[in-house]
Amino acid sequence: MSEKKPITEFIKHHYRHFNAAALVDAAEAYKKHLDQGGKMFVTLAGAMSTAELGLSLAEMIRQDKVHGISCTGANLEEDVFNLVAHDHYKRVPHYRDLSPQDEIGLLEKGYNRVTDTCIPEEEAMRKLERVMWDEWAEAESKGERFFPHEFFMSILKKGKLKDSYQIDPKDSWLIAAMEKNIPLFVPGWEDSTMGNMFSAACITKKVKSPTLMRGGVEYMIQLAEWYTAVSAKSSIGFFQIGGGIAGDFPICVVPMLEQDLERNTPLWGYFCQISDSTTSYGSYSGAVPNEKITWGKLGVDTPKYVIESDATIVAPLMFAMVLGW
Repeated sequence: MSEKKPITEFIKHHYRHFNAAALVDAAEAYKKHLDQGGKMFVTLAGAMSTAELGLSLAEMIRQDKVHGISCTGANLEEDVFNLVAHDHYKRVPHYRDLSPQDEIGLLEKGYNRVTDTCIPEEEAMRKLERVMWDEWAEAESKGERFFPHEFFMSILKKGKLKDSYQIDPKDSWLIAAMEKNIPLFVPGWEDSTMGNMFSAACITKKVKSPTLMRGGVEYMIQLAEWYTAVSAKSSIGFFQIGGGIAGDFPICVVPMLEQDLERNTPLWGYFCQISDSTTSYGSYSGAVPNEKITWGKLGVDTPKYVIESDATIVAPLMFAMVLGW
């Protein structure tokens, strides 16, 4: 008797055309890429952590379906915000009806809104800030430098927030990434709550030098080293959720290695983008995959997929198919 896969069976039966069919094709190609010995690199833009993508992404990481991640600073920290302050979040289903005064009311109560979900400043951001200060101070006193994600992982490894967990830690994609020791890259981290706090601390000299935090150029160097080592043995796919810097930063490593370092470098071996952005006005997020051929990122024969839909709906369904749920 074959194993029951209710979600996969439902999708294959009902998702037959248009974006629905593209979802199935992309998921099947994702599985094929892995079955042939390939690796997969995932990028996270938008507010995927606040959307609790960790419910499926963490399992993808644990089951070796994801081998590297690039994410925004917001997605890095918001996975931890959700971990320690989940019960204090406020949902606003009718957010479209909010007036400017309603928004001020949320602000005055310490809520920062992301579409229909409000993140509590005190229970999430300030709680993490107080713990993060200790990490920054300790590193600075020892003359050490770390990447943003390394400070986060240090806190998690030491269990400094464990007593505050409000969700099952198996639903945190950052904890899963830490436990599997997969590489993380966080370009443009300064554009995040913790990044703003760190910048402010540098201005006030509470942190003596911004060089305490390793940054984007060093991330690119590490990414180049990782891609070179892994691509020598396996084809690497690129699964892009949204667009922006989380996607554009890592995909550029291939033309950099090929054109600037003049190394014979394999192109990305699979490409899929979930986006609701349209192709217009020079948009990167809405650019069709073939445009990337002209930049030396993808090849003519690279399997390419675009699913023009809401990533909070599409990504969990694709992950469910890849996981055989």
